[in-house]
Amino acid sequence: MRKLFPLLLLLFTLQVISQRPEGGPGNGRSPVTITGTVLDEENNQPLEYATLVLQSVDNPERVTGGITDINGKFSVEVGPGRYNARIEYISYKSKEFPNQNFTKSTDLGTIKLALDVAQLNEVELVGERTTVEVRLDKKVYNVGKDLTNSGATISDALDNIPSVTVDVDGAIALRGNGNVRILINGRPSALAGFGSTDALRQLPADAIEKVEVITSPSARYDAEGTAGILNIVLKKEKTRGFNGTINTTVGYPDAFSITPNLNLRTDNFNIFTTIGYRYNKGPGNGFFDNTYFNGAFDRIIEDRDINRNNSGFNANLGIEYFLTDQSSLTISGFGRLNDGEDVTDNNTTRFIGTNIDSRTLRREIELEDEKSYQLSLNYNNNFNDEGHKLTADFQYSFDEEIKPIIISEDQFFPTDSIIDAQNIDQIELQNEVLVQVDYVLPMGDAQFEAGYRGNFEENDNDFALEQRNPDTGVFEPNPGLTNRFIFNQNVNALYTQYGNKYGKFSFLAGLRLENTQLKGQVTGVDIETLREILGPEIDLDFNKNYLGLFPTLNLIYELAENENISLGYNRRINRPRGFFINPFPSFSSRTNIFQGNPDLDPAFANAYDIGYLKRWEKITLTTSVYYQKETNSFERIQEETGQLTTDGIAIIRSLPINLSTNERIGGEVGILYNPFKWWRINGSFNFFQFNSSGIFNGVDFGAKNTSWFSRFSSKVTLPGKIDWQTNAFYRGPTNNAQTENEGIFSINLAFSKDILKDNGTIAFNVSDLLNSRKRMSFTQTPTFTSDSEFQWRVRQFNLSFVYRINQQKQRERRQQRDDSGDDEEFGS
Repeated sequence: MRKLFPLLLLLFTLQVISQRPEGGPGNGRSPVTITGTVLDEENNQPLEYATLVLQSVDNPERVTGGITDINGKFSVEVGPGRYNARIEYISYKSKEFPNQNFTKSTDLGTIKLALDVAQLNEVELVGERTTVEVRLDKKVYNVGKDLTNSGATISDALDNIPSVTVDVDGAIALRGNGNVRILINGRPSALAGFGSTDALRQLPADAIEKVEVITSPSARYDAEGTAGILNIVLKKEKTRGFNGTINTTVGYPDAFSITPNLNLRTDNFNIFTTIGYRYNKGPGNGFFDNTYFNGAFDRIIEDRDINRNNSGFNANLGIEYFLTDQSSLTISGFGRLNDGEDVTDNNTTRFIGTNIDSRTLRREIELEDEKSYQLSLNYNNNFNDEGHKLTADFQYSFDEEIKPIIISEDQFFPTDSIIDAQNIDQIELQNEVLVQVDYVLPMGDAQFEAGYRGNFEENDNDFALEQRNPDTGVFEPNPGLTNRFIFNQNVNALYTQYGNKYGKFSFLAGLRLENTQLKGQVTGVDIETLREILGPEIDLDFNKNYLGLFPTLNLIYELAENENISLGYNRRINRPRGFFINPFPSFSSRTNIFQGNPDLDPAFANAYDIGYLKRWEKITLTTSVYYQKETNSFERIQEETGQLTTDGIAIIRSLPINLSTNERIGGEVGILYNPFKWWRINGSFNFFQFNSSGIFNGVDFGAKNTSWFSRFSSKVTLPGKIDWQTNAFYRGPTNNAQTENEGIFSINLAFSKDILKDNGTIAFNVSDLLNSRKRMSFTQTPTFTSDSEFQWRVRQFNLSFVYRINQQKQRERRQQRDDSGDDEEFGS
């Protein structure tokens, strides 16, 4: 019966609102307005769709009321008289105001509701389904119970979020644009690898509470990321007492993980922790077929086998101590240890004409010992119950990667011989300090915010290479390639913003001032040898400063109760990361290398977004159209270096450069359809076109490309209460000035069933059911062509079990939203 409570409550509210109590407007007496704000007692967050019930004392059959808005505020007109007032919200204890004499407009002030623990033990609650909440500056996806995420990583979970794609290399894009800023709990973090997404492939998806997709960031956010921001919020339970979950997974190819999420909350403190161990094998493969128009060989085929073995441990432990009723101090620490071994076998066949000249085997063994640590301090002071508050944050992060690499290349046709052998020692250190202060001042329906953020980051990359002397067989240091590159990025920012609501119109306007300092220094290398590779115009020791203003504006107009239109504008910056600036080439292949460009400058973009949201009884529609113009944009180009290997093969490098402009226009649509209680369908479609122009080294690298990607998800409850979910994804073909990429199609499949009196859930899922998630490309230049195929990970099977400690199977607390159509669901 309790499961029907939200639906009955909403129907009851809608019915009684239409009734007029005695003394109401219908009898000639002027109505009075009853206002107030409803908050969660634990965290002072507004409770949207809480219900105000007003029952006439003189005629108890006369009942009226209303519901709160997104800010927890209500405003109800009633006829003057005496009322019993009551505030209700599902799974919270009601607040009553008996025998109130409302003879004039009255503000009931701030009303705080506490969770009803007894009711929580009986009602199915929170987190079993993925929903989206539309805000002025973002969409919030509560990740919930996506069956295909069982045993998956954070990177896998992001790939199920609308507007987001994760390619076969692990690169994350938002609306097809790879320049997206990744934040953890609203801040840069060692969890995100300081710009690299490798760590997100190692952390468990079930540690996520929600993902915020911020395509039009307000001024409070860092201006980094021309595509926008993805903010990953990790779980921190709010319920009193000891509770949590334990998630275990086994899979094939070999995979095992265990992740306890545990929480202990009292009146004075809240202790929370997520601990995880993960082991997996990740076989992959690659293929390159290169044709040369000049040089010693006419054609070279590379066939790569990749075997990855990774084991990692991560722990997130924190305590929130409540200093007073209005203030708290939170201390948390994060640590990650990862031990990996990647073995790549590259079988190469060389042709002169159509005849095979030689065959070689190149083996690269890369060991990786990685450590990440992070310490965070947060102080929160709520001056009053209206949202007037001050927060201060300090965060220190450290990341160390030790990567010894052993490379050997042997010829086995037509004769056996040693071609090359190298030993590489690479140490990467990253340190980051973040200081942030935010102030919020509510002013009625309006709100003023201001703050400061400082990010101070240093990357130290120490690279040493020894090469086998073919005459003596002894490994000797290569002074032309042994080096150390130190890169600093310091960002200081001030921001202010103001928001208000006038009837059906809401806006949020802000301005951010940022100063970016980029410093680089090259040591321990033969500078002349390096200049022969990069060119004499490249400054290897640089110190650049960029000062910029970044305005933002977000508007929403409510056309009707379940319909609105939004408009967003913001200016963004794309700062080059250390990987793109480091001038020393990678060595995964002797003939195909990637090389950073220390001469890269930041790119700047102006972005516009128009959105529309409409809800019906069983269908929810979201659409948007967006336009972005980026100047000084980055693009990877491929060119011959003019150098040859010892056996006469031309060396091709991939190099990031600044192009003049990049214009992008697109549109997206998302539909949720609930035809029956046991069947939920949702889909999304994103179409975009970009046009880039620019000349480098006398070559025009301008390109125009139109592409799209689409998602479809279906969840069905079968007999026996077995849930069956299917997720399908397709990304259309893309191209730039040199390379055409074919479309990619993949399907994920999952089944789950609750057991042990709903305290446990067992799930089985298949990732990439058709084993089709491969990148296939064709590159053409004046001197060579390259036909390639790459698969990061083959099809994966996972079996997982989740056990809940002192938790019932949870359903969304705000179930009123489900019944009124005010939440949209994706991928659950």
